[in-house]
Amino acid sequence: MTVTTIERLAGIPGQAPAVGPFSPAVIANGFVFTSGQIPAITGLDDQPDTFEGQVRQTIQNLAEVLAAAGSSLQHVVKINTYLTSPDQLEEYNRVYVEYFGTAKPARTTVCVSLWGVSLEIECVAVLAGKPEVAQ
Repeated sequence: MTVTTIERLAGIPGQAPAVGPFSPAVIANGFVFTSGQIPAITGLDDQPDTFEGQVRQTIQNLAEVLAAAGSSLQHVVKINTYLTSPDQLEEYNRVYVEYFGTAKPARTTVCVSLWGVSLEIECVAVLAGKPEVAQ
C-alpha cells in the first residue's frame, strides 16, 4: 500500500494574501502544484505599471511560492499561463525566456478574461533534490 503525503501551504511570508479559499501551493508525491500567481506586490491595487513589470512580478511571486515549498524555477516541469490579450504574447515570451529559456518546461498559454490583472501563471515543479529532467 502506497502512502501519499499531501502538504498544503497556508501562506507565503511577504506575499499579498490569497484572494480566495485556496493554498498557494500543495506538495504531493515529490511535486509542487502552485495556484495561479498574479502581479500583485502587496495586493490587487499594488501592481507594476508596465506589462513587462507585471510579468516579472508574477514570475517573482511564483519563485517565492516554489521556494517556500522547497523547489525553484529551475525545477519547473509544466507552466500554464493565462494572458488577457494575444498582443501580450511577444512581450511575455521575451521576459519568460530570461527565467526559463534553457530549461524549457512544458507550457500552455491561453487568452482569457481575468479580473483586475493582466496575467496569471501556475506551475508544477519537482521538489529540490528530486531527479530533474535533462536540459
